[in-house]
Amino acid sequence: MPENSPDRAGGRSRPHDLTPPIRIPAGLVVLVGPPASGKTSFVRALVEGRQIEAEAVVSSDEIRAELFGASAEPGDSDAADAADARIFEERDRRIVARLAAGLSAIAESTNVTPRARERLIGLARRFGAPVTVLRFAPDVADLLQQYTERGRTDLTAADVRAYAAVMSRDAGADRLRAEGAAAVHDVLGRGQGVTPAEAAARFAFAMCCPPVR
Repeated sequence: MPENSPDRAGGRSRPHDLTPPIRIPAGLVVLVGPPASGKTSFVRALVEGRQIEAEAVVSSDEIRAELFGASAEPGDSDAADAADARIFEERDRRIVARLAAGLSAIAESTNVTPRARERLIGLARRFGAPVTVLRFAPDVADLLQQYTERGRTDLTAADVRAYAAVMSRDAGADRLRAEGAAAVHDVLGRGQGVTPAEAAARFAFAMCCPPVR
């Protein structure tokens, strides 16, 4: 399509449509964003566009469903803590298996707290793998609209606001780089009039590298 031709919505091509894709090196890709910020839709678009293989995505929500069922919710805090421990142990095991084989892994969970990211960055360092952080930071109005549309019952709107507040306080680009991220990129979304497929198309992933001996 010529650069000045109308896009699908009937307008002009947008500047981000014309920029070369951002290259993501093989290693650990950490998604950082509140619930309902678009992380799952983004990785689904990557898989559907054959930019990554489905096995590269290590999702804590999918592991929870595998271990406890899609609708399982522990009834007390001790049970919830035990379930979370199992989920994240399994997540770490899968990430380690990929990094040890020289394959990229995409850690799909909220990761808005420094403690959560420290655990992941520690895994990458064991294998000398670079860490790339992709940030999902829609404004609160868009975030709550997406939360409402998805009909999630495991979280309240207050929970989503709380995650967004932690993200704003503890997951700025400078802080992420100081923690050990080799690169930090913001993922565009609804606020910029960008679909998940369009956001995914802005990136090019190298999915493997020589395994560490």
